[in-house]
Amino acid sequence: MKILRAKDTSGSTSAVSACFSLRLDWERKEPDVYQENFEPTSYLEYYRMNQDPIGDEVLHFLLKHYNATFKSGGLEGKLLIDIGSGPTIYQFLSACESFQEIVATDYTDKNLQELEKWLKKMPGAFDWSPVVKYVCELEGNRDKWAEKEERVRRAVTRVLKCDVLKEQPLEPAVLTPADGLISSLCLEAACPTPQACRDALRHLRTLLRPGGHLVLSGSFESTFFMVGDKRFPTLPLNEKFLREALQEAGFIIEKLEKVARATETHLDNRTDYTGLFFLVAQRGD
Repeated sequence: MKILRAKDTSGSTSAVSACFSLRLDWERKEPDVYQENFEPTSYLEYYRMNQDPIGDEVLHFLLKHYNATFKSGGLEGKLLIDIGSGPTIYQFLSACESFQEIVATDYTDKNLQELEKWLKKMPGAFDWSPVVKYVCELEGNRDKWAEKEERVRRAVTRVLKCDVLKEQPLEPAVLTPADGLISSLCLEAACPTPQACRDALRHLRTLLRPGGHLVLSGSFESTFFMVGDKRFPTLPLNEKFLREALQEAGFIIEKLEKVARATETHLDNRTDYTGLFFLVAQRGD
């Protein structure tokens, strides 16, 4: 899960306990567990392709749909903003072919630093080449994976802080309205309540130009996920809620794909999601 940590309406940090509870006490002031405890290097272990069944299930589902969404004749434009990039780059691999500029964002400083490490080819950066090769194979040319990596590095022009529960999620940065937004495995981790999620979608809409598209993906009915030995709460989402919340926020869903969790991963107790979703919605004006 990529983290965009929520704050309460007074601006103080909301409390999130290690044990999940939907009824969070917004008035308590406890340490920011995501800033302090979320370790991107541990989280990236999910993305070692062909080594982690949960990671493979998520990657295969998302990458297939990203490829279909951003291939020739699909979504395209000048500016694409990724909401809650985390320390990952898989979400850019197809989009970099159809958008001129990508802005990556996240709440936690460690995630931003880990992402910059890969973008700048720094020592110790995560090896994304197996994932990149898989996407190139989907596109019909596995051998061009090194070129794909360089294309991503050229496309990602900025790495910014973001908090989806702010009216202006990217403040103090000011960007022109984007042609597209993507967000993967983020809202369920960032939003402690259903109303917070509705608010977040409304805030994200302001980052899009009229007629622009939101490409949103995530998990169904997840209440937690593990990063190393740390447990992080998530908001359990379902299709009915998503459809209603997107409509209320001013989006028109054009496509919604879903898949049930694979039987072979059900015994893995690092998370409890029941399925995955991938949707494309247009800002209605």
